[in-house]
Amino acid sequence: MREERQLDDDASASRMFVCTCGRLRRTARLATRHYDRALKPVGLKLTQYSILANVARREGLTVTQLARLLGLERTTLTRNLRPLQTTGWLAIDVGADHRSRQIRLTDLGREKLAEARPLWRAAEQEFRRAVGSDTAEELVRLLDKAFREAPTSSGRVRA
Repeated sequence: MREERQLDDDASASRMFVCTCGRLRRTARLATRHYDRALKPVGLKLTQYSILANVARREGLTVTQLARLLGLERTTLTRNLRPLQTTGWLAIDVGADHRSRQIRLTDLGREKLAEARPLWRAAEQEFRRAVGSDTAEELVRLLDKAFREAPTSSGRVRA
């Protein structure tokens, strides 16, 4: 009896020390490898596909707006934009106030996105089949909620 209580106490204590961030990062790495493998035939990584797709959906985004949307530091995004600019898939123009920079998809970028989209869709469907459609929907809902409500590096909540 005492041994069973000790096991219960140990299990309870170990649950208290589960690292949410560690689990998120582990799962994110696994998912990223899955999508990267799917996009490899068109020479894109998931991070690049995500940037192209978000710019295509929201014409006239500034670098700051896109960084906020993707949850990236502006400097990290700027580093990720360079290869997309170099390949001619994105262009960055002076914004309305001359201090901001607007990102736009080029014709080459639209072609690359059109080439990649079916591969991304197939990867997305495969992921949803693997975890179950309901689980995938709930996961998306929970991740969006966590993104909105989790403290930022400054300690503030986004919501």
